[in-house]
Parts: sequence; C-alpha cells; structure tokens
Amino acid sequence: MPIAHPLPLCVAWLLLLVVIVMSDMTNGGVQGPIEGYNSLDDLLTTTPTPGQAAMLLPTAPTAAYTHPKWMEPYFDPSTPRNVTALMGKSAYLSCRVRNLANKTVSWIRHRDIHILTVGSYTYTSDQRFQATHHQDTEDWTLQIKWAQKRDAGMYECQISTQPVRSYFVRLNVVVPTATILGGPDLHVDKGSTINLTCTVKFSPEPPAYIFWYHHEEVINYDSSRGGVSVITEKGDVTTSFLLIQNADLADSGKYSCAPSNADVASVRVHVLNDSQPHSKRAKIRS
Repeated sequence: MPIAHPLPLCVAWLLLLVVIVMSDMTNGGVQGPIEGYNSLDDLLTTTPTPGQAAMLLPTAPTAAYTHPKWMEPYFDPSTPRNVTALMGKSAYLSCRVRNLANKTVSWIRHRDIHILTVGSYTYTSDQRFQATHHQDTEDWTLQIKWAQKRDAGMYECQISTQPVRSYFVRLNVVVPTATILGGPDLHVDKGSTINLTCTVKFSPEPPAYIFWYHHEEVINYDSSRGGVSVITEKGDVTTSFLLIQNADLADSGKYSCAPSNADVASVRVHVLNDSQPHSKRAKIRS
C-alpha cells in the first residue's frame, strides 16, 4: 500500500490561508475546525479526500441576486373596489400596496385619462383632489373633497413597476332623493285622514326646509280649512308627514314634497265618496 506523503510546506500554508478565509465566510466570522480536521497537524499531514479538497479550493463567483417574485409590490385584494359617496361630502378611495419599496403610487381618473396624484403630489388644478399616505400604513388614499355627480366613474391606482400594475376602484356619487311613500296614487275615503310621508335620503345634511304643495300651490297650514299639519323629523334620513284631517273631495289632486336640497317628489290623491257604489270605487282604485 502506498504511503501518503505530507503536503509540501508552501502548499500547506496556502491551504491554511484558504481555510481561514473560508472559515470566516462560512462560519459568520467565528473560527472553528473544518469538517474532517481536528487540528492544524491533521491538515498539514493528511491528504484531503476529494470532498475535503473541494472545500479548500476557491469557488466561482455566484450569480447576481434575483429579487423573488413574492417580494415585488402587489395590491391587497381585500381593498374595496366600489365606493359610494354623498354629493357634497368627501369621497375616499383606498389603495393598499404591499412591498412598495422604492416604487411610487399614482391615481388616474379614467374619464379623461388624467393623472391626479403621484406619490403625495397633486397633478391637477382641481384642489379637491389629494393623496394621503402615513408612513406606518400601506394605504394610499385618494380624497375627493365636496364630491360632485360628475366625479362618479372609474379610478386607477397604479404602481410604477415594469410593466405597471393597476388596481381599479369605481366611485358612485349619490344625490339627495325625495320620495313620497305609497305613490304614485293613493286612495282615501271621504272624512278620513290623508297621511302623506315624504323621505329625503342621501343628503349630506338635513334639508333646511320642506315645502308641501297641492295643485302647484304651497299648502297654507293656517288656512281657514283647518285640520292641516306637518311634522318633520330630521336625521340621516329626513321624514316629513303631511296630515289632512276630514278629507273632502276638494282635497283630491296632486301633492308634492319639495325639500331645499333635493328634487320634487309627487303623488296623486283620490278622495272617494262614501255614496259611490263599491264596484265603482274598486274601478277608481284600479
């Protein structure tokens, strides 16, 4: 059996230098024994196995680091894609971006492909638009102050990746609406009480007033007819009740509810004479 000859001294010292450097690199700078060797004498007097020799040889440079896909910016899919705002109030469109890093977030209005904001900067002369972002959150919120009906439509939140990534949010702007319950026709018996209920919804604030009309004329609650009263309850939904006691045939006709901040709502009231045959009254109702 051939006897393994000790390595030449110059080669041994070269290997020792490589070992020290590799040990620093692989062990985080903490010195320690290389696998298979317990002492320096073992290293200098033992012929390394192919696997041990590979450990001692310099390795080729590794390929450039590639950013994993899951670390690239992406949108939080739980962000609402439909937002409803009241006309005259602020609308808030949210865009939540994870792992943004050095990329920027922009808001674009699709109606005219107009860039509204880039980062925290506003790129429109309409000062109602503003992007807000807090350092401790991942939300980029587009605020539209005093929302108008024309502001409704699609908005795009965009990340400046290559290619760009987009998240679409639709804004709905609702306007104050007045409705008279039970319309468009109401039938009441002569001598009973006419009870009309008008509701005003989607109003940024309660209407300053609500006028009631009969035959295009404002109802006078202090008229000689008497028995006419109005009760109005203001809130998120404002309700106005018109009560007309002891209904007569002259009370038939068109009634309208006209809030200060909403379109007019109307209903037609039919006062039925008790002397009318039942079949005729049913026909009127139909």
